[in-house]
Amino acid sequence: MAHVITIQPKPIQSVSGKFTVHQIPAATDNVVWLIEYAPGRCAVVDGPSATEVLTYTKKHQLQITTILNTHTHGDHIGINRALAKLGIAQSLRIIGAKKRENDVPFITETVCDGDTVQLGELTGSAWLTEGHIDGHICYLFEDFLFCGDTLFAGGCGYLFDGPPVKMHQSLQRLATLPDHTKVCCAHEYTQDNLRFAYSIEPNNQALITRMQRIWRLRNAGESSLPSSIKDEKETNPFIRVTSLEITNSLRQSYPDVDNAPASEVFAYTRKHKDSKQYRTLPEPAFLQ
Repeated sequence: MAHVITIQPKPIQSVSGKFTVHQIPAATDNVVWLIEYAPGRCAVVDGPSATEVLTYTKKHQLQITTILNTHTHGDHIGINRALAKLGIAQSLRIIGAKKRENDVPFITETVCDGDTVQLGELTGSAWLTEGHIDGHICYLFEDFLFCGDTLFAGGCGYLFDGPPVKMHQSLQRLATLPDHTKVCCAHEYTQDNLRFAYSIEPNNQALITRMQRIWRLRNAGESSLPSSIKDEKETNPFIRVTSLEITNSLRQSYPDVDNAPASEVFAYTRKHKDSKQYRTLPEPAFLQ
């Protein structure tokens, strides 16, 4: 099956100009992020396999030195195993969460919340953002957030380990980052996420504007990523748990949402998306 992104995204330079970020479509909807932190040297964030990454790095004359694993689901650590079969992983730095060090194939370095991550002269930090899965790590380098399956463009990951309060806390923490921070998540799920967002906050003009922009990109085969923290604060329902319109929409299915703390509003929002009722709704007229 072809990838949902059909046009190769262009690399993006960091605000300081110290590094460049490349985006590599992989499998059908995975997005692998590559951090070119020195001439010809790069770190790779997650990946389901090695084929697409090796094809890209060969074409652009880049050498992989490091793998940054956000978490231990197969479509994120598959690249570790694939590179090991080729005899490559054994010579790489492979970084993952201390809490899950026994589950990260060929790990060489562990990180905990707040630890520094060094790539040549580039310094980043590790943030523990649990909720999707225990031991989930996000990596922050200047204005780029590599957030795996915690924060998606317009959404968030399933709560496999949970509990909801953990994911809520993780998302609210990420929302404290500067507005211009680029959100580099691991899947192209944006249209589906925004359809859900619109189903519970249809009067959010920022959301409508974002949907129109994203639909133009996706209809052309282009990537919708990265998004920004500003976009997420304005349109992501899993961050916007204090929106009265969202609460009013949820009340129809969950009467107890009234006067519930923000973490419980988040839990109801996640439960409502998981029901997939929004997928039966017609596409809004402004997108047709």
